[in-house]
Amino acid sequence: MADLSHQDWRTRAATLGFRNKAFIDGKFVDAASGRTFDSINPATGAVLTAVAECDAEDVDRAVTAGRRAFEAGHWSRMAPGDRKAVLLKLADLIRANLEEMALLDSLDMGKTITDASTVDAPGSAHFFQWYAEAIDKIYDEVAPTGPGDLALVRRVPLGVVGAVTPWNFPLDMATWKAAAALAAGNSVVLKPAEQSPLSALRLAELAAEAGVPDGVFNVVPGYGHTAGKALGLHMDVDCLAFTGSTAIGKMFMQYSGQSNLKQVWPETGGKSPNIVFADCENLDAAADMAAFGIFFNQGEVCSANSRLYVERAIKDDLIAKLKERAEAMQPGDPLDPVSKMGAIVDEKQTQGIMGFVEDGKKTANLVTGGDRVTVDGKGCFVQPTIFDEVTQDNPLARDEIFGPVLSVIAFDSEDDAVRMANDSIYGLAASVWTGGLSRACRVADRLNVGTVSVNTVDALSAQTPFGGMKQSGFGRDLSLHSLDKYTALKTTWIKYQA
Repeated sequence: MADLSHQDWRTRAATLGFRNKAFIDGKFVDAASGRTFDSINPATGAVLTAVAECDAEDVDRAVTAGRRAFEAGHWSRMAPGDRKAVLLKLADLIRANLEEMALLDSLDMGKTITDASTVDAPGSAHFFQWYAEAIDKIYDEVAPTGPGDLALVRRVPLGVVGAVTPWNFPLDMATWKAAAALAAGNSVVLKPAEQSPLSALRLAELAAEAGVPDGVFNVVPGYGHTAGKALGLHMDVDCLAFTGSTAIGKMFMQYSGQSNLKQVWPETGGKSPNIVFADCENLDAAADMAAFGIFFNQGEVCSANSRLYVERAIKDDLIAKLKERAEAMQPGDPLDPVSKMGAIVDEKQTQGIMGFVEDGKKTANLVTGGDRVTVDGKGCFVQPTIFDEVTQDNPLARDEIFGPVLSVIAFDSEDDAVRMANDSIYGLAASVWTGGLSRACRVADRLNVGTVSVNTVDALSAQTPFGGMKQSGFGRDLSLHSLDKYTALKTTWIKYQA
């Protein structure tokens, strides 16, 4: 796909078909109410398709199908090696349909086709493959007991897993939840964000093609206050995995208490600090990655490094380098491979970002950017924006903007840097730039976050858990630890004649 031109992608987009119905019990169906909502391309304002608007009745149908499939055992009691084979086939099908999957996410939520085709879609295939290959290597335990007693401790699937995913990485976030939950033997009911449901619906179709039995993987597009709430309150959902805002994560915790005490695994907001010390050995690399850490995916990343703490002695040099990089990353048509940034997901999010920017112009020093722009006279686009002289109590430094807005704050000592970095309700991720090994380890130990990246930003892999502390939630995606969310420990104690 590296040789596809802007026109090539436009041509493919023009002929793309959309799955726009709910996927329940192995087939596409209309919402019970018959209602639909529009899926809109934020780069152009054009309606892509009308999508089934699911509500509580549709969620109940999907959960019932999931429970029926779970009890039947075609998937839940399938040998791990056989589930592995199906999920490996699904990974291959994603790769075989990579252009389509990338286009769905690019058109639906505005990310660049370059990112969608080289990061998101291949990442989805990789994560399905990783969990497929892992699941037949997870061992149960035999507890230490005395003669005549055999205590088996097994990991068993929970049953029906609800997953509510955000719009910033539609395919990948659906995969992070579904790959682990399916590998463990659960049924899944996925509620994708209403802004970006199209790749999840296609994923469900590919899962069926790969051999996932009917009812095991269901997708119910709809709004959070109807379909999402219904999933959170459903009495037959055993677990709810959520990625999104902190406020909505708290609501799902309440829904659990109001219903059946289902497990809730929230991965919520972030305001990740990036700390650059004067002993950083490569300031150009720090500038490159600081720009990437806030402007990648238009800043619509929960772990975006949106707070930049710079030791005062090097602040001016680093800001100059960042300004140069930001001005080279102006937004463009997401379908143009040369575009460095795409569109903001929708009008509401764009206005929210610009509200922070306009207020910031009155309280901090605007270094570059700060404007909403259009491409070909259309779309939801915001320039990469940098503010300097931001105070610690400024909303620019405290609130999750979820857009391409970087706040720069100077510090004079290591203790000051750590104190300000930890002074947040969030604790998802952090980055540290230093040439000193002791400082790197010491500062990493003191930062109250789920992941600390040293001399890079936002490091993640299938092998390492992703999640946070404080009001960033306590859910963990990726790694073998993710399977803890989707399994229960079951003890079988056997007395025998010694």
